[in-house]
Amino acid sequence: MHITHPLDPIYNSESKVLILGTMPSVKSREVSFYYGHPQNRFWQVLSIVFNEQIEDNKEAKTNFLLNHNIALYDVLKSCDIKDSSDSSIKNPVPNNFSKILRDSQIKTVFTTGKKAYDLYNKYCYPKTNIKAILLPSPSPANCKFTIDELSTYYKIIKEIINN
Repeated sequence: MHITHPLDPIYNSESKVLILGTMPSVKSREVSFYYGHPQNRFWQVLSIVFNEQIEDNKEAKTNFLLNHNIALYDVLKSCDIKDSSDSSIKNPVPNNFSKILRDSQIKTVFTTGKKAYDLYNKYCYPKTNIKAILLPSPSPANCKFTIDELSTYYKIIKEIINN
């Protein structure tokens, strides 16, 4: 199935880091928000890292990100994908990050998973000149990492924001 990215990026002029996934999952597209699958651990991990409860609604999640100077988007603008499987991605077209980078203070990019990292490096890094830092995927399909292990990896986000 060919998918065009349905969500706007979340950022403002104070954003210092950009977290990139690959493409919104089927569930995220259904709920019209990032990391929308209830078993995805992204929001739980950020809650642990920042020691702050995040209510389960779009407004609260958006405010959390902006209050912590985090921008959120995805590497791809469109692609062919089967269900939510990153490994099935074909014909990727990257997003253009020039406006986000111009209108914010972003100096660090994180990717949530190896596929996002590889796609960013291939299509986006030559234009942004900002090296990406690979974080493990918070997807429920990535059971290799416990919630505590994910949180340990994701703590670098807070460290970079606070420096």
